[in-house]
Amino acid sequence: MKLCRFLTSLRETRIGVLTAENQVLDLSDAGVNNLTFLLEAENPLEQLESLSQQSLARFPLDQIQLLCPVERQEVWAAGVTYLRSKKARMEESNFGANAYDRVYSAQRPEIFFKSLPEKVVGPGEPVGIRMDALWNVPEPELALVINSQGTIVGYTISNDMSSRDIEGENLLYLPQAKIYHCSCAVGPWIVVGATETVARTWTIALKIYRRSRILFEGQTNVNQIKRGFEELVSYLFRSQTFPHGAVLLTGTGIVPEDDFTLQPDDKVRIEVNGIGVLENTVIMV
Repeated sequence: MKLCRFLTSLRETRIGVLTAENQVLDLSDAGVNNLTFLLEAENPLEQLESLSQQSLARFPLDQIQLLCPVERQEVWAAGVTYLRSKKARMEESNFGANAYDRVYSAQRPEIFFKSLPEKVVGPGEPVGIRMDALWNVPEPELALVINSQGTIVGYTISNDMSSRDIEGENLLYLPQAKIYHCSCAVGPWIVVGATETVARTWTIALKIYRRSRILFEGQTNVNQIKRGFEELVSYLFRSQTFPHGAVLLTGTGIVPEDDFTLQPDDKVRIEVNGIGVLENTVIMV
């Protein structure tokens, strides 16, 4: 099932689930006022199925605005989980390229902090490129939605915006290359009830538009992620607590050519066929 946060025409933030008729069922009418309530349930899918049987208000998709499905969860990311990502990181690095080669095959994965929840943007909101960077790219990724106990309860789409020249200049600049205003987009749906086996059948597709023309497109399969999802989560939760749960980006397998960089007003469209479409316009920050 597909879970969301949305804004009504009266500017009210509500919680909803997508119906078979392509409408959004308003779960707020059943007393569900935040996503965390559902994601922390003993069986979120069973809870959603039960709520969906109630007589609740429904909204056509064209009458609402889908919001970022992140409330109070921290957003973290795993790096170098695809072979393509490893090669790209090695090519961009001025020195220390073997660090990317080593982490790809190491027992411990690369896990880094990406964003506070209040800084994550949703569908239709702008994503940023740094004003002090010359080589900026989107990184389309599957994201794991995890409850406070470390259980994967859903999947969504994410865009880990990155400044490749800053990261390539020095590995210690990774936080500046990754963590800045409007550098993380998530949404629009959280798919609840899918297993990792099902998620690994999905395809991630990226299209970048400039003045209505497709400037770049590429795709990859989720099954190309080298590490298991539970393995990534287990490392995230080592010596850590997440009282509101967390969102973990799982790395990218789509990297534009080295001569490509984003510009303001470009449009980034990420589609995961098992989830939906996340689309954002680029601004300079």
